[in-house]
Amino acid sequence: MPHTLSYPDGSMHDLISAVAEKYPDNTALDFFGVKTTYRALMEAIDDCARALMALGVSEGERVTICMPNMPQAVVMFYAVNKAGAVANMVHPLSAEEELIFYLNISGSRIALTMDRFYPKFKHILPKTNLKTLILTDADDGLRGIKKIGYTLSQLGKRTKYKTGGLVLRWRDFIAQGRRYAGQACRSRRDSDEAAILYSGGTSGKTKGISLSNLNFNALALQTAAAGDCITTGHRMLAVLPMFHGFGLGVCIHTTLTQGCAALLVPQFSVDSFIELLKKHRPHYIAGVPTLFEAILRSEKSKTIDFSRLEGIFSGGDTLPVELKRRMDAFLKERGASVQIREGYGLTECVTASCLTPKDFHKEGSIGIPFPDTYYKIVKPGTQETLPYGETGEICLTGPTLMAGYLDAPEETAAALQTHEDGRIWLHTGDLGFMDEEGFVYFRQRIKRVIISSGYTIYPSHIENALLLHPAVSSCCVIGVPDDYKMQKVKAFVVLKEGAAPAEDVKKELLQHCRRHVARYAMPYDIEIRDALPKTLVGKIAYTVLEKEEAERRRA
Repeated sequence: MPHTLSYPDGSMHDLISAVAEKYPDNTALDFFGVKTTYRALMEAIDDCARALMALGVSEGERVTICMPNMPQAVVMFYAVNKAGAVANMVHPLSAEEELIFYLNISGSRIALTMDRFYPKFKHILPKTNLKTLILTDADDGLRGIKKIGYTLSQLGKRTKYKTGGLVLRWRDFIAQGRRYAGQACRSRRDSDEAAILYSGGTSGKTKGISLSNLNFNALALQTAAAGDCITTGHRMLAVLPMFHGFGLGVCIHTTLTQGCAALLVPQFSVDSFIELLKKHRPHYIAGVPTLFEAILRSEKSKTIDFSRLEGIFSGGDTLPVELKRRMDAFLKERGASVQIREGYGLTECVTASCLTPKDFHKEGSIGIPFPDTYYKIVKPGTQETLPYGETGEICLTGPTLMAGYLDAPEETAAALQTHEDGRIWLHTGDLGFMDEEGFVYFRQRIKRVIISSGYTIYPSHIENALLLHPAVSSCCVIGVPDDYKMQKVKAFVVLKEGAAPAEDVKKELLQHCRRHVARYAMPYDIEIRDALPKTLVGKIAYTVLEKEEAERRRA
């Protein structure tokens, strides 16, 4: 792996535009058999950028993209960048209250989403500054789309709607762009804000993370260099969502900067994913541990041919050693000459910032830092560097570090600290150590967090939502071990005196959570209790509840 790289000083669009000039006839996107070349992709991006300009998008304005992995989402992402605006990336299954937060903190006037999410947006419009809502669906302007109804049905049913006023159909939006004769591109620098992704941050409260063109471009070039396996024209199975740093930064942007094809998967289901593996035999797969567990459990996966596989990467959660062993053996039995390579990162640095080398693996390690990226271990709560082998807080620095959190200067100052060497270091809130060869090992999170199917869930967010219900006196949310999701969410609630019967309230609370909490963070169970265990200083002892659940599991 090289120690240093050179990075472009332009935008994300500039970088993929240069690739498109070099490989115009290469496939850039493949959506259920409908292929888009780099030439066609750039033309679509140009039409979309013109449409945005026709709507009066200003430089630095934030445009919300609330979409699964579909061609329209990719086109809009780069069109926003070309128009000099900022892509505000939002999970389409977010609860209404979360959508209000994402739209308002970004100040979005324009949003793109699927027509099946229109009822949710319609309900919250009065609480936002939205002036234009662009609606689309899988077959909107795409010929040859087949057999994706079942996959997309998991996102909800399609909805009828009337255009006019705030609502604009995708194809009409694009038609406006084709008629627009004005400027379609604004010059942007590497340091300019390019996208906003959302995370609990290092403190656990949902925050918008401001990322620049350089952050994404550096990430793409670093990933390609560290991966040391990417070949122009080869295919990446893009199952990780675009609103996630791993999906957007690696599966989309890295793929397109290398002249490769992104096989877009809008919604994960085991059967459809395995069908895609069999049909396309992709060269690269990036996933979370839950995805690999799903492959191993499925009977349909037994006949997959992995002989074409050149790189398979795991992130988003800790990859258990035992799962890696099973998956590596599974791959080898089916013709693969590669093993899973584990990485580590945070949304605060887009996504991955280290990776296990191609031909050398240390069991339990998350790898070595990317080019131009430096790691060190410090005593928690300080900037004091610890010796090799000693566990402390993981800190990192490099060209992918965020500019900061939106409207959260105190949290930004706590996460991004200037050390004695003059560099700005990200304090991750994670514990680990580094050996003398520079390999990094993750141990645990300092902060209280649940990782379910690769999604980071902060208990405090769900607890705050539960406490909004008038029947709730106190509550506690924990992660319960799960063989498939790694962890699932469980809530413990104490009701106020005089509340309705527990079972009735439980149903109310689950419905209440659906309005305030994203689907992936929904509690699978709410247990009503008379009291919750407390620490000596009167805080709810969540570790006691975790131990109780562990004992139940063992019984």
